[in-house]
Amino acid sequence: MSTTAERDALAAALTYPQGDTLPASGAVHWLAPGVGWLRMPLPFALDHINLWLLRDGEGWTIVDSGVAIQASKDAWEQIFAHELQGLPVRRVLATHCHPDHIGLADWLCQRWQVALWTSAGEYAFARMMSAALPGVDNAAAVAHFQRHGLRDPVLLEQMSARKNYYPSLVPSVPASYTRLQDGQLLTVGERVWQVVCGYGHSPEHVALYCEKDKLLIAGDMVLPRISTNVSVFAIEPEANPLTRYLESLDKFAKWPNDVLVLPSHGKPFQGLHQRIIQLREHHRDRLAEVLQACQSAQSAASIVPLMFRRALDAHQLSFALGEALAHLHALWYDGVLRRSVAADGSVLFQRVDA
Repeated sequence: MSTTAERDALAAALTYPQGDTLPASGAVHWLAPGVGWLRMPLPFALDHINLWLLRDGEGWTIVDSGVAIQASKDAWEQIFAHELQGLPVRRVLATHCHPDHIGLADWLCQRWQVALWTSAGEYAFARMMSAALPGVDNAAAVAHFQRHGLRDPVLLEQMSARKNYYPSLVPSVPASYTRLQDGQLLTVGERVWQVVCGYGHSPEHVALYCEKDKLLIAGDMVLPRISTNVSVFAIEPEANPLTRYLESLDKFAKWPNDVLVLPSHGKPFQGLHQRIIQLREHHRDRLAEVLQACQSAQSAASIVPLMFRRALDAHQLSFALGEALAHLHALWYDGVLRRSVAADGSVLFQRVDA
């Protein structure tokens, strides 16, 4: 995990055309004709999400929604009252299934009687997690973390207490949707956007690229200050998400460096190629550290302090454990680690040459 100073240094290599401007809650900052930037609060350490408002003929397309909290609903009502120029919302688009991106999608769709647009993978996972189905519920997550070395009784109790985490932030998902697919061309008003599906962060993450205006709605795939979380989850315990994520970055690297990247967290920036290089170097360095640590047998839980050198609450620890396991799996799939099971049931990884 990089320090604040390291993140500042990396961010300084990028260009921020909007300077220090941030949209006020309940207001829109216009980045280009018909392209609005919104910012909504989140009840986490990562305290905001960027949302996007696109002019869509005689109406609007909303991209991402925020979590289902009253502060976000109030902010949306302010936007509806003062920013839509008397025009209706025509559709709601979700880049992916995480709560900050889809939490209020059903509320928005019902509010405007419109459809949700997203990929099949994201829609399916949102429906499963909102319903807390077995395999994606809290009990499955706790058992998954125990299997990968988490033994601290206090932390296990805290994680067990998060039974309604996802459903509390995504209380419902629309009963139907319109599918977006990789490579699809989506016309929104006068702009044509290419749908780009990425993997590793979520099942089938949707990004949107407008070649004509050099605009990239990147979701969580490319962020300016922090690295995208890439985790192995209980429902797909043999997954190799880090490799999938790094492969997905190849799709983004083919576009011009001076595209305006509209990320879900942080500020819009230019310097796409530099940021992709930084992200690749970040994971290369983490993989090297993990491989070195695996001279002796390690679990995902024992790798967490190596990758995240600060105190973590239960919410942060769940992501940290998933990411530690993603790095171990990448090395395991590459054949440089072997996997075994300890007497207490913990999954362990060790270098094959150790």
